[in-house]
Amino acid sequence: MSLVTDEIRASATEFYTGNEMCQEKSKFLLTEVGLPNGLLPMQDMLECGYVKDTGFVWLKSKKKTQHKFEKIGRSVQYATEVTAYVEPNKIKKLTGVKAKELLMWLTLTEITVDDPPTGKIHFKTPTGLSRTFPVSAFELDVPKKDVKEEVKEEVKEVRAAAVAPVEVKEVSAAVAPVEVKEV
Repeated sequence: MSLVTDEIRASATEFYTGNEMCQEKSKFLLTEVGLPNGLLPMQDMLECGYVKDTGFVWLKSKKKTQHKFEKIGRSVQYATEVTAYVEPNKIKKLTGVKAKELLMWLTLTEITVDDPPTGKIHFKTPTGLSRTFPVSAFELDVPKKDVKEEVKEEVKEVRAAAVAPVEVKEVSAAVAPVEVKEV
């Protein structure tokens, strides 16, 4: 049974469909609330949504996803529907996420990042077990453009603007004169 009803969808502040859009928006939301952007690496997402008033978030995918966080050597399973309530530096009442500890899959219900930042992230289970890892293990590397390439692009834009034709129109005397300065 789905936790996301039509009523919840209707009250959503943000609602998106399609894998690419949901990937982008889920990473943005995680970053916005102070959590690492690689925390929910689900695949083949169908929809995602956010109810800003309550902090309720959901992500739906075509199939279960299993992901191994290489930096810490841990596997995590994401169900076809993941729900949670988000607030600054915290995910609570999390459903649909399990982490492998030794030979058992343990349900995760809460994820927090220290405030002020210490570089640690904490995971809790309903039974009270918890684990702490470095935040960096869950951050995605954002590809950075080469600075030289950016400068070249900006120079091209400035040159293109400099050779652009300028249209001059005559202004009637009834309109107040405007001083124009060349940049």
